[in-house]
Amino acid sequence: MTPNTATVTVATDIVELLVGIFRDVLRLPELTPETDFYEAGGDSLTAFQITGRLQEHLGADVPVSLVFAYPTPRELAEVVDADYGTA
Repeated sequence: MTPNTATVTVATDIVELLVGIFRDVLRLPELTPETDFYEAGGDSLTAFQITGRLQEHLGADVPVSLVFAYPTPRELAEVVDADYGTA
């Protein structure tokens, strides 16, 4: 596996994890990596639930402000992957 492939795999795994978390928390079975947190009905309580689940899975204290700043699973995954050393 080349380093580029490893990075893509990690990012893809985090995207899939976040899509699952968003689906559970927002109670939306039809959610994609591009689904916007706000448009899907997200609020501050659900943002805290998302970061709590991330902490359980990654062992990292992800600030809730990241959910508001990066409102799609794909955008959030990129930041989480880069900032919290999931690789």
